[in-house]
Amino acid sequence: MNQTNRRRILRFVPAAVWMAVIFGFSSRTGDEMNTMLPFFQKFLPNMASFDWGHFLAYFLLAAALDYGIGAKGDRILYKLMIIIACGVYGVTDEFHQSFVGGRMTDPMDIRNDMIGAAIWVILVSFPILKKRWRKVAP
Repeated sequence: MNQTNRRRILRFVPAAVWMAVIFGFSSRTGDEMNTMLPFFQKFLPNMASFDWGHFLAYFLLAAALDYGIGAKGDRILYKLMIIIACGVYGVTDEFHQSFVGGRMTDPMDIRNDMIGAAIWVILVSFPILKKRWRKVAP
């Protein structure tokens, strides 16, 4: 494997690590999650109907995937692929949760996952943010 291919693969390490973090949280039982949720609800008390954890997790996953893709991520096709990849991973995440005690699948979580990913690709499309982002992820 040459240096360029190795570098391309290594750019996806943050996405793989973040996917493992998401998987780890999905592996927690309902009781374990219920002990963590009150902490986060202190900061966002009026947002009980929207799962900010899913939103944030997939916002960051979209950023990590965008980093892996690099400058090609500015193309609309790649932006759509990022959102779709996050949605597909969200589906697998919900499927995984169906095997964890006290957890269940929720289509609204997948919605929140994809909203987080979509917000990332929209924000990074603004010229000032795109310019700064491409300094980090050329």
